[in-house]
Amino acid sequence: MTHAADVAGTDAGRPADRARQTPLLQTNVLVPMAIALGSLLAGAIYTWFAGEDVNWDWQNYHEYNVWAVITGRYGIDALPAGFQTYFNPTVYFPVYYLRHLLPLPYGLMILGAVHGLNLLLIYFLIRVLLREAATASPIGASILIAAVGPMTLSEVGTSFSDILTALPIVAGCILILSADGRHGRYILAGLLIGAAVGLKLTNVVYALGAAAAVLIAARPLMATICLGLGGALGAVATGGAWSLMLWREMGNPIFPLFNGIFQSRELVPMNIMDWQFMPRGILDALAYPFYWLVGDNRSSEYPFRDARFAVAMLLLLSGVGRSLITRVTIFTQRDIQFLLFFVVSYAAWLTVFSIQRYAIVLELLCAPLVVLLISRSLAGPPGAFTRGASLLRVNSVMAATALLIALWSQPGDWFRRPWSNPFKPAIPQQLHQPADYFVLDKPIAYVAPLLPPQSRFYQIADIAMPIMPDGTFDRRIRAGLKSPLPGGAWELHTRGKPIREQLLERYGLRVDASKPCIEIEGAQLGTAIEACPLAAREK
Repeated sequence: MTHAADVAGTDAGRPADRARQTPLLQTNVLVPMAIALGSLLAGAIYTWFAGEDVNWDWQNYHEYNVWAVITGRYGIDALPAGFQTYFNPTVYFPVYYLRHLLPLPYGLMILGAVHGLNLLLIYFLIRVLLREAATASPIGASILIAAVGPMTLSEVGTSFSDILTALPIVAGCILILSADGRHGRYILAGLLIGAAVGLKLTNVVYALGAAAAVLIAARPLMATICLGLGGALGAVATGGAWSLMLWREMGNPIFPLFNGIFQSRELVPMNIMDWQFMPRGILDALAYPFYWLVGDNRSSEYPFRDARFAVAMLLLLSGVGRSLITRVTIFTQRDIQFLLFFVVSYAAWLTVFSIQRYAIVLELLCAPLVVLLISRSLAGPPGAFTRGASLLRVNSVMAATALLIALWSQPGDWFRRPWSNPFKPAIPQQLHQPADYFVLDKPIAYVAPLLPPQSRFYQIADIAMPIMPDGTFDRRIRAGLKSPLPGGAWELHTRGKPIREQLLERYGLRVDASKPCIEIEGAQLGTAIEACPLAAREK
């Protein structure tokens, strides 16, 4: 049997055909420059049309965590954002400064432009995969499919880190596929992917995919060692300092996660997991791509629709089936590495999280995957002679598939405001003095930076992380109550939700019904945060 990689690596091909299939797209440096500029513009323009980002996670901890580091709040407040208070804030510093140092909408448009660079990486990835066959049609189809990803579009110009950390992960994938035995590329790939894991731990699924991909490298042991070394350095560089602080202060380097293992005294010994999006069995897991095809959003909080994963699954089954039936290997070693990276990452994601936002890298990689599978299934092994009519058929199928995926896609929505009505709430006069705030709901922490800086904020309603009796946070709250602030004590909750007054009993407080509650405009249009004054409970 002749392996496709052997065919692709020979000079036995026809010179005229090779010249005919090496267009300006592959030789002119202006093309990647033009795609880079187009990617930046696409991200910025989409952000401008979409509006100001006010997503739930920004309201809860993206904004607060950075502000807390800058202003030294971690020794003053008690979990205002709940258990997310102790997630590594490093990745959220860029959006914080872009949002606060530049006038709207320019800061978030710059962020959106950076997010758009994922499309440039898709261009390089399809070039690495298809080599001489990467003509205008497969490149255009890959970029189009990647550009309309429902989760990708929903995060452009937002504080979500999934789309930002996709940049080093996709770049790492490109380096692995193009390494060809060069150990420096494996180290750099590990450095990039490890850095993404250090910034956001959910990216660990892509580290597993990368580890699987290098197992079939020319020298797998050395490749694995280099990837692991780079990964360790990258993770330590972006997450080491934060983990060290958590280990020193909380006794858990990834607090509050996996506390069933690390046993921090500030949390009950349990592992915080979100099970609501997980498949209910093997058949259910296999059906997820087809759920997304018909708009079933069981892996996301909000509706979306996407055909790419279903198309990729069907094409993969078709390609593998054809290879088995004809006994012709249609995939190169590089193709198999890419398939391993994707399949292992997808399986790990589905097993551990099944949260659609965390699959943005997979969503992006689906674009070159679909194009690659069409090319291999219809055009035959790489390096094989392809007639003009056959090449036209392949390109037509790519273009039609990309167009149908684009037209069918429906992006998710994490809430935005029109730029004409930005979030700039007026703080009521009653809250102009420093006070103690008991937070009885989520997300509330984003208002903390808007209130007097000497104020203190205590979250006592987080189901996933209740305040431990006589723990650090419990003692901090009680010490604060012994040193009252001039503005008194208030509770904060979302308008329309009941006040969970029973939670205040533990600290000898009650809502003071003799005084009115007041409102602060909420970040999401039509919402508000109610602040109700508190008084000592009668004994």
